[in-house]
Amino acid sequence: MSDVVERTLSALPRLLGQQELGAGLGGPVGPGRVSPTSRLGSLIRSITALTSKHEEEKLIQQELANLKATVSAPSTTLRLMKECMVRLIYCEMLGYESSFGYIHAIKLAQQGNLLEKRVGYLAVSLFLHENHELLLLLVNTVVKDLQSTNLVEVCMALTVVSQIFPREMIPAVLPLIEDKLQHSKEIIRRKAVQALYKFYLIAPNQVQHIHDKFRKALCDRDAGVMAASLPIYLQMIKENSSEYKDLTGSFVTILKQVVGGKLPVDFNYHSVPAPWLQIQLLRILGLLGKDDPRTSELIYDVLDESLRRAELNHNITYAILFECVQTIYTIHPKSELLEKAAKCIGKFVLSPKINLKYLGIKALTYVVQQDPNLVLQQQMTIIECLDHPDPIIKRETLELLYRITNGQNVVVIVQKMLDYLKESKEEYTVINLVGKIAELAEKYAPDNEWFIQTMNAVFSVGGDVVHRDIPNNFLRLLAEGFDDGKEDAQLRMYAVQSYLTLLEEEDALYSQKFLQVMSWVLGEYSSLAADVDPEVILTKLHGLLKKSFVTSETKAWIMAAVTKIASRTSSSKTVDKLIQEFSNSLDTCVRQYAFELKHLCEDKALMKNLLPFDASYTDMVVDASLSFLDEFVAEGLGHGAAPYKTHHQRQEEKLSQEKALNFEPYGLSFASSVSSSGIMGRQSPTGLSFGSDMSGNSAETGHKETNTLKLEGVRKLWGKEGYLPKKENKVGKENEPQTDSCGSLLAARVGDPPALRSDQGGSFSEEDKEKQQLALSLFTGLGSNAGVSLMGRADTTTQKFKRKSKINETQNSEETSDFQKGASSDFGPLLDTLPVSMEDCEGDIHTRLRKPTLCSSDIPEDNLAFETPESLKQPELDDRLSDSRPSQITLFADSSIEIFQPSPSGQCASAEKTLLVPSLPEELEELTHSELVELCQSDAFALYLCKVWTDDSLLLTLFVSNKTTSALDAVNLVFEESEHFQILESATYQFPVIEAQGVEHCKKCVWMDKICAQGILSGSVSYQSDRDTRLEFSIALSLLDFIRPMEMTTEDFGKLWLSLSNDVKQNMKMSSTQDSLSATLTTLQQKLKLHIVDIIGNEGILACQLLPSVPCLLHCHTHSGMLALWIRSPCSALPDGLLYQCQKVMEES
Repeated sequence: MSDVVERTLSALPRLLGQQELGAGLGGPVGPGRVSPTSRLGSLIRSITALTSKHEEEKLIQQELANLKATVSAPSTTLRLMKECMVRLIYCEMLGYESSFGYIHAIKLAQQGNLLEKRVGYLAVSLFLHENHELLLLLVNTVVKDLQSTNLVEVCMALTVVSQIFPREMIPAVLPLIEDKLQHSKEIIRRKAVQALYKFYLIAPNQVQHIHDKFRKALCDRDAGVMAASLPIYLQMIKENSSEYKDLTGSFVTILKQVVGGKLPVDFNYHSVPAPWLQIQLLRILGLLGKDDPRTSELIYDVLDESLRRAELNHNITYAILFECVQTIYTIHPKSELLEKAAKCIGKFVLSPKINLKYLGIKALTYVVQQDPNLVLQQQMTIIECLDHPDPIIKRETLELLYRITNGQNVVVIVQKMLDYLKESKEEYTVINLVGKIAELAEKYAPDNEWFIQTMNAVFSVGGDVVHRDIPNNFLRLLAEGFDDGKEDAQLRMYAVQSYLTLLEEEDALYSQKFLQVMSWVLGEYSSLAADVDPEVILTKLHGLLKKSFVTSETKAWIMAAVTKIASRTSSSKTVDKLIQEFSNSLDTCVRQYAFELKHLCEDKALMKNLLPFDASYTDMVVDASLSFLDEFVAEGLGHGAAPYKTHHQRQEEKLSQEKALNFEPYGLSFASSVSSSGIMGRQSPTGLSFGSDMSGNSAETGHKETNTLKLEGVRKLWGKEGYLPKKENKVGKENEPQTDSCGSLLAARVGDPPALRSDQGGSFSEEDKEKQQLALSLFTGLGSNAGVSLMGRADTTTQKFKRKSKINETQNSEETSDFQKGASSDFGPLLDTLPVSMEDCEGDIHTRLRKPTLCSSDIPEDNLAFETPESLKQPELDDRLSDSRPSQITLFADSSIEIFQPSPSGQCASAEKTLLVPSLPEELEELTHSELVELCQSDAFALYLCKVWTDDSLLLTLFVSNKTTSALDAVNLVFEESEHFQILESATYQFPVIEAQGVEHCKKCVWMDKICAQGILSGSVSYQSDRDTRLEFSIALSLLDFIRPMEMTTEDFGKLWLSLSNDVKQNMKMSSTQDSLSATLTTLQQKLKLHIVDIIGNEGILACQLLPSVPCLLHCHTHSGMLALWIRSPCSALPDGLLYQCQKVMEES
């Protein structure tokens, strides 16, 4: 240990660049002066010589006191300050707070020379976090250093920006960092890319306009700059892979060069060429090739080469092989690669090394969804891993078993999970496994008894760390019931009997959540147990109330259960005793329940009306507007009382008075404010998750109304989301594609679980027989012909506990997303300019088109394809990429796209030659629409798309053209469920008979359900003839497809502006062509479909809305050639998305 310390101390002067204090140029150390490294060395030696933690604390506190006095002294030089910072860094790294030195670290970075600035930046990056308030003092220093001609200062500034930098200050340094991407020094370019990656992680909307520069970094002549750009692309491709399909060839070329050892030797690790670059590139290629046969074709060769060159001789090659296996099973399958991946997984699983065995189990967990038969080859090894001494191996094996669970093996697998759960003490493991067990129990329970017993075990073993959704979902399942009333009664009866049995144990200790579940079930359904006297149940609940370990919250649940049971009995001595005992309780909540119970017992008729039997899931109609307070509020306002103003509104008025944002030219009156009443959810034992899912954010869940109290007719349902219209439960569908099992292509595959093999010998020990029997139980249903669905794959079987919906089906047409409902209800009077109507865009409208009349000359050249920068146009890739590039990325997202206005009635003669090309109906020709695009085609038919932008929706018009000489029957069009988009009315449509050489069409109205800059709406079209034919298609949609102008007055703009809390701000450069604010706003209006409300001087305001009625307001201000943009909306994601579109328009103008 002493040798290590001495070597460290001897290296400190060189690492820190420090000279001895008091020494001249090469002179000796002055008498009485100690070098800084000697002081730090002395501190390190003193600490290493100590024998107890107490002595260390005493020494460090004394050292910190000395340092505090030194740095606070006015005579302290920067040189001495640098030495103190080094010692402060050491103390901070040991875990002792030295906050008094934070401000001095910033001063050192601001005022010192290169060496002192270097130590100051180092101290700041170690001391402060991204949201620390002192970081604002460093912004000017960073800006100054970024503009410096000294490369070292620029590097230090870029380094600290890429580590810690406040999100709000990104616009101050972003233009400077963009310029550094063109720097002549590769280290500057690399650090600039790293800084932009940091910005993308914390504020992606602020760097989306410089994606083209990222592409240049990918093709940089320096390999380090190229490597620095890969994390950015990995993140962006995860979010939207379709935007970067054209870069597949570039990534493949880079990976080939890396695997072939074309990079400098400095990138090698243990003779393996750039392993971390290989891993990142493999992940990127896996995302690009997923569900895309054309793109996958480009990847096959380089994947084969990577597998061949990664020899099993070092840990890093194992990581590369693991990524290769994941990529092979992610992209479109190829038999040769699947065989090699299967062999690689087998070597991992059978390896005696724990790390490799873990990789093998993890790889099996990943690929089991695509190829369940692969697990059968390793079933005995998996059985052995269940008893492995390493807990990580056991946990990953249980994850694998969770993925292969089906209705036939659920009992055995859940029991294995429960056994491990009883042994585990890690909170994360308990929470994870409990959630999985609850999911499996609900999905595959063989009977009611097993389901209740399993959930009881979950609550008992999981304790209070169980996520609150598990008991809530369990109680909701009991309350909602199934489609079979008899099944409902049996499940509830068994639950009541089970909990009564558990409560008979005198000294049993149950978790609080388990007691709450018991209380609720007994309160709701104890009357089903006709053979049990209610007095007995009340006595047991009374006994629970007197237990010392029962919390106040649980007592509230128990009191609620007692109240419900008492409503179904004429009289009860236990209830009377309970009221008398708890009416004087020190717990205010329990005392309140006792008083409520007392008054309810005095009026049994009222009690039965308030607490009907089995009404926990009945919709409750409430007056969300609190109209019973209208007279009181009106009386107060009439006597001069001021309307209530939220904190946000008061802050806005303060800013307006301070001229932070000048609204005076618009003549706005801030006297008429907007009030809001936030609804805070509280957990109630009398109902299912009573308001527990509410966020409490007044900007999203509050109901904003003006002081005129226009509250008449407002009645809304109390639902899961609070005082909002209740949405119908949607059955989630897993959209993960299913790839065909390629088990028959592997040499050593087996179809069914082998109980015995001929080469294993004729005799088995008892242990081997037990393992064989366990294997038969665990891997039942995984044969190639079993057809059993797995967790994570599309489930075609009927779920055991399938909840029924008690919501009226007429609410389907009224469903909107959460932010759309909140906006439409909150800003009603201001959003009437564009009423939502479905009369003009009804879906499933069917029209025969006998004579298509689309003029071929009206179809322009393909101007929608992505334009690759010159640096990416490689001649050798053009031919290969031509087939793999997707069709038009989008029809309305790019500002350079031509929007087809209504065409003249005259048609050219060449249209007669394209009889199968459809055209829009006359009523749609008058509307703004896109060009006609072919989505997919086969030998029998072709599918075309035309977007029509109506005032209240995006209308997708789809045409099916019959190319054959016979009629087509039962042509079905199905849209898949999308995360970002909502198909109004039905997502399916069945065409009637399509005559030979005929064309049929249908129309679908679409809204954006979740904000995104770009998104894909997928679907399929199929028909039946001699064989089933099914073609898949995808439609690229953008945010601009759903943006419409919103007309309003300046006064309405001011009122609405103050009521919105979600905003973003950004400064953007104005080009030379944008010589005035009016020209700039006109450009934004035309490209983004905005409405210019008013322009006064160098300020302007615009308004738009996201369909159907989510407002978005923009305030623009010009100064010194910059456009300051401020965007506000009730939806938190909408300002970011619109800001990105504004940045694109400004860049392209």
